[in-house]
This record gives sequence, structure tokens and C-alpha cells, in this order.
Amino acid sequence: MGTGTGIGRVRGLGSARHGVSHWLLQRLTACGNLLLVIWFLVSLLRLPALDYATVTAWIASPLVAVPLILLTISVFWHLRIGLQVFIEDYVHEDGGKIALLVLLTFYAIGGAALAIFAIVRIALSGAAA
Repeated sequence: MGTGTGIGRVRGLGSARHGVSHWLLQRLTACGNLLLVIWFLVSLLRLPALDYATVTAWIASPLVAVPLILLTISVFWHLRIGLQVFIEDYVHEDGGKIALLVLLTFYAIGGAALAIFAIVRIALSGAAA
């Protein structure tokens, strides 16, 4: 009826009750990535050419810029979640684990911010850039 032995409950060795939400979030970002990457590839294949002017004009459209930003957020979020699990499972020293998780967070936020900045800059400047 309980969550393990009495001593296990006292030591906090029972369920942390947060693993399911983490697992579910990783699966949701994976589904979002799948849909958005399919949209991205189909949209690119429908372009008449893949030169700089054509692609920047394509990104300048709000109907393209917004899904690209969503794709960027979803990919970096999924990357962060997956590598966090990897670090938590395979790095056993607490100091190293915390340092790697902080670096991972900075990398994910920085990479996403840089990509979003580039998309917004192209979208706001239009095809004139």
C-alpha cells in the first residue's frame, strides 16, 4: 500500500513523482519536432531555388518565420531535455553534474536565442538584406 519500506520512505528513496512529466515533455517535443521538420523540408523543397535571395524572401513571410521560431524552440528544448537525462545518468560526481547541467542550459538558451535572433532579423528586414 505504501511506496517501499518504511526506512526507504524516511530516507526519501521512494518515487520523486516528477519522472512522468519529464518523459511526457520529451515525447511532446519529439512530436512537435517531427511535424515542424516535415513542414520545413516540404516548404524548402517547394522553393524554386535555394539561393540566398529566395530563402531570405521565404523567411521574411510571417507564415514561415513563426513556424521556424517554433521549430527552433522545440529542437533546443528537446536537446536540453535529452542531454540532461544523459548527464544525470552517466556523470556521477555532483560537482561535475551541476557544472555540465549549467553549461547545457546556457548552450541551449544561447543557441536558441541566436537562431531566433537571426530569423527575426531576416523576417523584419525582408528580402532587402
